Amino acid sequence: MDAAEFRRRGKEMVDLIADYLENIEQRPVYPDVEPGYLRSLIPEEAPEEPDTYEDVVKDIERVIMPGVTHWHSPYFYAYFPTANSFPAMLADMLSGAIGCIGFSWGTASEATLVALLAARSRAVRMILASDPQRPETGITSKLVAYSSDQAHCSVERAGMIAGVRMKKIPTEQSDKYAVQGETLRRMIQEDKAAGLIPFYFCATLGTTPSCAFDHITELGPICNAEKIWMHIDAAYAGSSFICPEFRPLLNGIEFADSFNFNPHKWLLVNFDCSTMWVRKRSDLIGAFKMDPLYLKHDHQESGRYFYTDNSLFRSLKMWFVFRMYGLKGLQDYIRKHVELAKEFESLVRADQRFEISADVVLGLVCFRLKGSNEVNETLLKRINNGRKIHLVPCQLSGQFVLRFAVCARTTESRHIREAWRLITQLAEEVMQELPH
Repeated sequence: MDAAEFRRRGKEMVDLIADYLENIEQRPVYPDVEPGYLRSLIPEEAPEEPDTYEDVVKDIERVIMPGVTHWHSPYFYAYFPTANSFPAMLADMLSGAIGCIGFSWGTASEATLVALLAARSRAVRMILASDPQRPETGITSKLVAYSSDQAHCSVERAGMIAGVRMKKIPTEQSDKYAVQGETLRRMIQEDKAAGLIPFYFCATLGTTPSCAFDHITELGPICNAEKIWMHIDAAYAGSSFICPEFRPLLNGIEFADSFNFNPHKWLLVNFDCSTMWVRKRSDLIGAFKMDPLYLKHDHQESGRYFYTDNSLFRSLKMWFVFRMYGLKGLQDYIRKHVELAKEFESLVRADQRFEISADVVLGLVCFRLKGSNEVNETLLKRINNGRKIHLVPCQLSGQFVLRFAVCARTTESRHIREAWRLITQLAEEVMQELPH
């Protein structure tokens, strides 16, 4: 494909994408295929001679679309938003064309791991500074990190990768599933008395199960006093802080050693795009600094960042979106999602058969039928088997809970109400089948 054909095919692809997104709500949100369905639709080997572009495009509908879960459908209510917008897609084309590979950073899961590894390196250096003869393995074997029992599973995985023990701090419904300062303080003292070395705590602003906010105004001073690295994972909720009314949720951020959020979740920038800040740049660089000859450059010690270090070209997507939407446009978008979540919450609260399971702060509503976990599992199965809307569950205080997250850029009030009509219809069917 030469430049002339690329120009022509690019315009055709833009039309295909625009048609797909304009008509996405006509597609079943969830695929009705079995795992392995592709095997019979594609050849076992790549073609010896090139296929035509027309044949490839035809296969998008024949082969690819039947297996797609349409995350940007206004009937998709699972997980959290994975942002998408026309400016971001245009910028992504440019990013792909420039093709400069970023070596270091990725999404929130990676940011958690990077912070943990930097914290481990800092803790080892601090101890060796006062006790140079102490073997490093004897230090790392006693390191202990902490996170909420509501934290994303990637936090626990980071501990496994780093080879350090990770302890989960229990939370209660009465505390809105937030980690309390006194609970962390008690665990730290117990572990120090047992000869362990507390060195890292991952706080979450907007947990995945219920969008809970850890009390970082209490937790931060404890971590600072104990020389424990406090990383804040705000993967979903971080985008909302562009709205002044949500910024009080950031109180205590000044105590953090690192902070990250994902613009690709709720800021209209398509995947992947994750941002990370660190209080002391030297802590991060010191943990990972590698200087092979092929990566050396004249500005290494200047403090300037280069594309290869931080994947700056990913930020082109943010630049396009920020400039074309403006702060107000982005604020309006986030506020609209929050309003839609509040609308859904009001529908749930108005129906005596249902209950709200956690505070609705942003765009997530946790709800369930009053009754057993089995009844709610059955309801969720009916909802997802119908493939009209899509939800996922979580477990809060031992209860099976349904999560309704406003996700798509195109979701409107009519979609919320249509989803609720479907949920209540299926709930009625489930309840009628219960033994009396």
